[in-house]
Amino acid sequence: MKFFLQHKTVLVTGGARRVGAAICRRLHAAGANVVIHYRTSVAEARALVKSLNAARAGSAACVRGELLHSETPRALVAACIKEFGRLDVLVNNASSFYPTPVGRLTQRAWDDLIGANLKAPLFIAQAAARELKKRRGCIVNIVDIHAEFPLKDYVIYSIAKGGLAALTRSLARELAPAVRVNGVSPGPILWPDADIWQSPKTRKKIVERTLLKRIGEPDDIARAVEFLIAGAPYVTGHIIAVDGGRSIAL
Repeated sequence: MKFFLQHKTVLVTGGARRVGAAICRRLHAAGANVVIHYRTSVAEARALVKSLNAARAGSAACVRGELLHSETPRALVAACIKEFGRLDVLVNNASSFYPTPVGRLTQRAWDDLIGANLKAPLFIAQAAARELKKRRGCIVNIVDIHAEFPLKDYVIYSIAKGGLAALTRSLARELAPAVRVNGVSPGPILWPDADIWQSPKTRKKIVERTLLKRIGEPDDIARAVEFLIAGAPYVTGHIIAVDGGRSIAL
């Protein structure tokens, strides 16, 4: 694993902050050149690129893109090739997340949540497929344990992540044998920004239903991503739950 990623190029969508940034840092530390996609987190993206390039000159770049725009997938792949001459790994990490209870569902929320969590990963994978096949590369999709165990009041999000889980397995078949496709399903890693998740009662309830009795760290997800890329050459079509055991205690 230590040398597998050296001189290879990784595209991480939503890579400027939170779990995405942890993935970028870990894969960069393993030797990869990293292209960080962002939408609005311009300051965070530029700061991360600066810190990575300070550690290893010319090894990181960032690119802005609205994932719901049809031209973005091709533009992201083109940016990787322009910057580093290749693309070896795609990490579909970018995600929208907010409640959509039945009775308050809207077409706009459907388009946004399905678009960010399912449509974009599919079309970015399609845009990257030729280059990934050429490099015998891989894709890692960041799914969610709620793809299998729907989160109450998050109907569209749960549907979208369920679709992403199915997409992971489907792409593994479509792109084999040249490209491996796997997923990582986080459990409680970072608390979402919305007010409901700031409640001590809500947090306590979640931790109590997690076997390891604590939330995880972003680097827990990054480690799993690195394993699937660099340490699991005979694994494809699988999704690893990194959730402290929460999904078997729900």
